[in-house]
Amino acid sequence: MGHQPAHEPKALSASGTATPASLEAGRLLFAAESKFSTAAGGPDSIPRPTLPEIAFAGRSNVGKSSLINALVGRTSLVRVSRTPGRTQQINFFELGGRMMLVDLPGYGFAKAPKQVVAAWNALVETYLRGRTTLQRTILLIDGRHGIKDSDRITMSMLDMSAVQYQLVLTKADKVGVKALADVLAAAGNEAARHPAAHPDIMAVSAWNGDGLPELRATLAALAQPLSEKRP
Repeated sequence: MGHQPAHEPKALSASGTATPASLEAGRLLFAAESKFSTAAGGPDSIPRPTLPEIAFAGRSNVGKSSLINALVGRTSLVRVSRTPGRTQQINFFELGGRMMLVDLPGYGFAKAPKQVVAAWNALVETYLRGRTTLQRTILLIDGRHGIKDSDRITMSMLDMSAVQYQLVLTKADKVGVKALADVLAAAGNEAARHPAAHPDIMAVSAWNGDGLPELRATLAALAQPLSEKRP
């Protein structure tokens, strides 16, 4: 967690960046039991920190729930809402007794009332503030469109909270090779201007699995070591 040293970003399509050992570690972690732990509907109900946490943030229609389900190899761990912007709570999912996956409410839904947006901001900012177990926030960007203004607002909020975040492009299967490369490069250039942004940009598809093994490997490196796993 925290700020990253200044260096050139690597715009990656999530291939060739992981070793066989790290890929296997990612596979084993995400093949472990995953289960719902708790939900926080307001700042006062945020649970105390326990396991290392990976938070997932993104626009309300970016495919966040589908991606989390694909990572753990399940279809219904996270409910996929047909109504964008409907989920307005933080959901915590325990993974193999070594990590907590944290599903943050989607943002950027145009029809959301102002009071809902204000409540979302207060809830998320409270969660991010001084969360010692938060290892990284995965900020999902629609690979078809690239970074939007609502994403930039979230990036600035994460910068101010000194929370390390990594951009991951979703729906890579819906974008041509050249177009995806252009979006990756643009995202990398923009991330380089943000102090808390991780330099590696990844592209994934929850539909065909592209990039998922590499993303699992990246996240597994942040999990609680097996030697420290709770009995």
